[in-house]
Amino acid sequence: QVHLVESGGGLVQAGESLTLSCAASGLTLHMAAVAWFRQALGKEREFVAAIARFWGGGNIVYSDSVEGRFTISRDNNKNTVSLQMNDLKPEDTGTYYCATTFAAGAPTSPSDYSNWGQGTQVTVSS
Repeated sequence: QVHLVESGGGLVQAGESLTLSCAASGLTLHMAAVAWFRQALGKEREFVAAIARFWGGGNIVYSDSVEGRFTISRDNNKNTVSLQMNDLKPEDTGTYYCATTFAAGAPTSPSDYSNWGQGTQVTVSS
């Protein structure tokens, strides 16, 4: 059974940085595409970033809203995927979820992902 656990969330001021981590059990993460999504209160879940399977080329996709500020990366030794978030803005506030899929590429739709963590809260104050 696959179990994903996100960590690293917190309360920061605008312009500061956070690094989120997604740890997996029951799954070797480099065998799957991994994505980060976020959900603000009262809004739909939104794609943030995804990285394709390691052996699938590992291509990376970002949403326009985080391109240039966020970086998704793998640590295969630790079986984790991280999301480095720089220059955070109040609109980045939300619950951040990691998710995995065996689909090809780096899908951006939540419906493409079958395993989800419980989420970690990120709050950015202005």
